[in-house]
Amino acid sequence: MNIADLGRLLQTIVPTIPKWPPLAGTLLLLVAAQAIGAGFATNWPQFRGPDALGVADNPGLPERWSTNQNVAWKVEVPGRGWSSPIVWGERVFVTTVVSEGEVEPAKKGLYLGGERKEIPKAEHGWLVLCFDLESGRELWRQEAHRGTPPNPLHLKNTYASSTPVTDGDRVYAWFANVGLCCYDMEGRKLWSTNWPPVKTRNGWGSAASPVLCDGRLFLVSDNDEESFAAALEAKTGRQLWRVQREEKSNWATPCVWRNEQRTELITSGTRRVRSYDLEGKLLWELGGMSSIDIPTPFSNSRLLYVCSGFVADRIRPVFAIKPGASGDITLQPGETNNQFIAWYQPTAGPYNPSPLLYGDYFYVLFDFGFLSCHDARTGQPVYPKQRIREGATSFTASPWAANGKIFALSEDGDTFVFQAGPEYKLLHTNSLDEMCLATPAIAGPRLVIRTLTKLYCFREMK
Repeated sequence: MNIADLGRLLQTIVPTIPKWPPLAGTLLLLVAAQAIGAGFATNWPQFRGPDALGVADNPGLPERWSTNQNVAWKVEVPGRGWSSPIVWGERVFVTTVVSEGEVEPAKKGLYLGGERKEIPKAEHGWLVLCFDLESGRELWRQEAHRGTPPNPLHLKNTYASSTPVTDGDRVYAWFANVGLCCYDMEGRKLWSTNWPPVKTRNGWGSAASPVLCDGRLFLVSDNDEESFAAALEAKTGRQLWRVQREEKSNWATPCVWRNEQRTELITSGTRRVRSYDLEGKLLWELGGMSSIDIPTPFSNSRLLYVCSGFVADRIRPVFAIKPGASGDITLQPGETNNQFIAWYQPTAGPYNPSPLLYGDYFYVLFDFGFLSCHDARTGQPVYPKQRIREGATSFTASPWAANGKIFALSEDGDTFVFQAGPEYKLLHTNSLDEMCLATPAIAGPRLVIRTLTKLYCFREMK
């Protein structure tokens, strides 16, 4: 249970207690929040953290940092990987792939010509690394696979772009065309499984990450050969079900939507957004996405937000969806809502970064360096696209929120800090002077950021 879930629960319980003093109810909420801030909220178990929301309010989090300010520790990370760090308890996990041959330098921005048709011939090692959250000391590293890669890559991608996921007992690392490995928290390999290598659009590679729910591990592999969604028993790796998907290559991580009626697995694709129950049965579907889908769906339980925004497409939609849908809920021409679609914006979607829901506002960070804000309940614009900085500034990492602030990490390694709310206001910028594509992790009062070569942990240094 995260702090938002506990808050909603207490707000339901407190009014039912006869003659409950209002101040006591407020104090109970504050005590519960502090308790979670000291315990449960220190876990960031998957891409974008609890519920894939990218939100973690904690008064101890730093708002300013640099290569020498508020640095609790930093370590070199070998090889190349754009997977995000995850955190559970006192452990930080990252994945990377180390080549024994020469690696072409990474290149920032959106550009043509990043395809690399040749498969590298050098031997590679696919690694899972575990660090101590307090000190940055490496606790263990395990090699999940060794060999030559089975597929080429886009220059901007890596063979370790899928973020691992953990349930606190095991950590699961998916290396797409190489396989899926499960380790216990001490680094002992428990099981592994894989599927035949598949081709992706223009040889761009893979990036979608696994998610967990109720002892099940869910994967989505949208590729140019045989797309599928699958559920595995997390404890053993045994496949529970697998469904074929009418998709070509996409890179969107699925999400688990726990709403007032049921729990759903949401998958976002080019042809369709689809919802499955936890047994793989199709519940509903929605058409109208752009031709490449990357952002991760997410929800505040009341509404589910899905979007796509390939920059070359005319339609770059955002949909807000109500619980309880069934069948095909696609909007008809001219519609902006229906029984199960609360609102729709046809050109508000981003390409790479996943949007952010914070309070009553829905923020969209665009690859080319703009930020916009919508009313999360109605979809109405609060402020239009605002240019973050003059000149070329590209974003791939998803934004996050904490303590009334919005944070956006650019590919240059600059984090732009904004005031949350209805007014666009850039407060300051924090610079790391190195390329960044991975979305950071938050662990209590600590912020963990991965750059091209390093892993930083920031906290307020007294």
